[in-house]
Amino acid sequence: MQPNKDLAGCTVVITRPAGTGTTLAKKARALGGVPLLLPGLSLRAAPDTQQVRVQWRDAQRDDVLIFTSPAAVRYASALAPLGRTHGAVIAVGQGTARAMQRLGVAAEMPASRQDSEGVLALPSLQQLRGRRIAMITAPGGRGLMPQQLAERGAVLRHVYVYQRAAARLTRRHVEAVQQLSADTCVLFSSAEAIENLRAQLPPSAWQNLCKATAIVSSERIAQAAQQAGCLRLYRAASAAQADLLAAACQAHSRQHH
Repeated sequence: MQPNKDLAGCTVVITRPAGTGTTLAKKARALGGVPLLLPGLSLRAAPDTQQVRVQWRDAQRDDVLIFTSPAAVRYASALAPLGRTHGAVIAVGQGTARAMQRLGVAAEMPASRQDSEGVLALPSLQQLRGRRIAMITAPGGRGLMPQQLAERGAVLRHVYVYQRAAARLTRRHVEAVQQLSADTCVLFSSAEAIENLRAQLPPSAWQNLCKATAIVSSERIAQAAQQAGCLRLYRAASAAQADLLAAACQAHSRQHH
C-alpha cells in the first residue's frame, strides 16, 4: 500500500463499539480516508461485580478458558489479573489474542477462520469428555460454540464479564449518514451492530448507508449485511483492523479504475 493514497477522499464508516474505534479511525486517516465513527454497539461492565468477580476467579481454575473478544479480555482483567489462570487459554481472533499478549498471556488462536467455527476446529477442543471449559464473554451471541462444546462432553461455564447494547446515536450521526456519498466504505464485523444500526437509523438514513460498499469480515457478516439491505459487499480476510482497511483500499481503488 502506498502511504496516504489508498483511501484518498473515501469516507470510511467505522461501526466498532462506542469508544473503541479511534485507532481504526487514525489508521484510515493515515491512508487518506475520512473516518466517520458510527458505533453499532456500546459495551459496559457486567452489573453485580462482586458475583462476577467470584465466577471469574472460579473459572481461572478450569481446564480451558475461551475469550470471545478483546472486550472480554479487558473487562475480565479489570476484575482480577489474567496471570492467575491455570488452564489453556484460547482467543477467538487476532485482536483478542493481541489484547492478551499485552497482558503477558499467550493464547491459542484458530489459524484459518477467526470465529466460532475456527475455534471449534482446533485440535485441542475435539476430545472434551468431562473437561471444564469457561467462556469469558457477554450475554447473547450465536450460541453455536457452547452448544457444540457441550455436545463434545465439556462441562461448560459462562462468565459474563461485560454486556453489549445498542449505542446512543445523536442527530449528528444521522445527518452525517444522510450526507454520505455512494463511494463510501462501511466496515462491518458484527451482525449485532448491523441490526442495531438498522433499528436506530431513520429508514432514509439506513437506505443511504446501504448504498455504500459494505466491507464485511466473514461470510456470516456478509449474509447479515445482505439481509439488512446492503447492495455492494466486499469481503475482508478477517475482522482485524489491517484486513478491514486492506479490503476497503481494494474496494475503493476498484471503484475509481
